[in-house]
Amino acid sequence: MTISTLHPKTGEPLPPAIPAATLIIYRDAPHGHQSELLMVVRAQSMAFAGGAAVFPGGKVDDADVDFASHIIKQQSLILPTDEIAARLAAIRETLEETGLALGIVGAHDPHQVAEARAMAHEAISFADICAKMRWQPDILSLTPWARWRPPLLEKRVFDTRFYLINAGNVPMEAKVDATENKSLFWGSAEQALHMADKGEIKVIFPTRRNLERLAQFDVFDAANAHALDHPVEMVMTYIDERADGKWLCIPDGHGYPVTEEHLSSAMRG
Repeated sequence: MTISTLHPKTGEPLPPAIPAATLIIYRDAPHGHQSELLMVVRAQSMAFAGGAAVFPGGKVDDADVDFASHIIKQQSLILPTDEIAARLAAIRETLEETGLALGIVGAHDPHQVAEARAMAHEAISFADICAKMRWQPDILSLTPWARWRPPLLEKRVFDTRFYLINAGNVPMEAKVDATENKSLFWGSAEQALHMADKGEIKVIFPTRRNLERLAQFDVFDAANAHALDHPVEMVMTYIDERADGKWLCIPDGHGYPVTEEHLSSAMRG
């Protein structure tokens, strides 16, 4: 499955992009201060963002689209099929990568969640997993946060939708999948940025911009309210050539406090 769109300035068709989705997971901080976010560190061998810290997520599969069509008929949802498919992918990928069953009604038993994760790693469809476990995806528990799609001719172009979800106290322990990712950690957006500045983790350009935006808010409710005040529009990066070199930029108006970085320091994935 690929998605085609038009260049925001020229109006020309852009190369097809691979649809993807990621989940920004909030949990209550152990000591009641800033809420924490879950990030996974990708294996160095991965073709995209190898070695970088990212939010859990991955590609939208054809099976996600089929499941979305079924859910629309079953629940009479008015959301577009591609939107529901992206949310399903974010939920499914989070289960695979972290072992957390979020955005799912009925996923309370840790043993059942572990079984479902093993099934997902065996490439069993999320629809079949939910049917066996008698789970129901809670599509509306995810709040749209952003959508990024670089118009540049990268090696692999992703059209990635970001969602927020509140895990509260997270009754289950997150565990790395040890395949695509080598580790995971909880921390505030501010802490993640500090780790990146110290060289303890690497973050690609979209992740850094989203961490800076998230760092404006201490708790989920504040970030969620901000997201609802900024309806999602496609964020497209562009290169601005200046006297001091090339800068990688995004347009204003999407809610990001920082919209540019010198190309020499930007990690692009």
